[in-house]
Amino acid sequence: MQFKGTVVIAAPRERVWAFLMDPERVGSCGPGVESIEVVDADHFRARAKVGVGFISSRFAVDMSIAERAEPDRAQIKAHGQAPGSAVDASAVMALSGPPDGPTTMDWSADVAIAGRLASVGGRMIEGTANKMIGQTFDCIRAKLEAG
Repeated sequence: MQFKGTVVIAAPRERVWAFLMDPERVGSCGPGVESIEVVDADHFRARAKVGVGFISSRFAVDMSIAERAEPDRAQIKAHGQAPGSAVDASAVMALSGPPDGPTTMDWSADVAIAGRLASVGGRMIEGTANKMIGQTFDCIRAKLEAG
């Protein structure tokens, strides 16, 4: 599945970049995220509970920043496991706009889900994913625009 979008954030690009590169701050905006463990500057782990339809799974996700061009572009790769399910994702974000803001973030993600969670069907997964993505970006924007 592929997802993409654009988010405009009324904040300077350096502040947006710093927030997005901080796993704990971004993780606090992720629906269902229970914990974030920073391994090093480019690797971190998360535990998250995700529910789609009647199936709920607790994922252990290993993430890495595969590419970083501060303060303009980053690519993140993730692999998650849950009992009977797995997810692999690659996401790219590009920041643009004047240095003092507003900052425009164009993003895209390619997500592959396998196992029990995938059995509920693509439309239901897409709907849930879009809702979670919207909640995440609303939270990020609110935190950054608050100062």
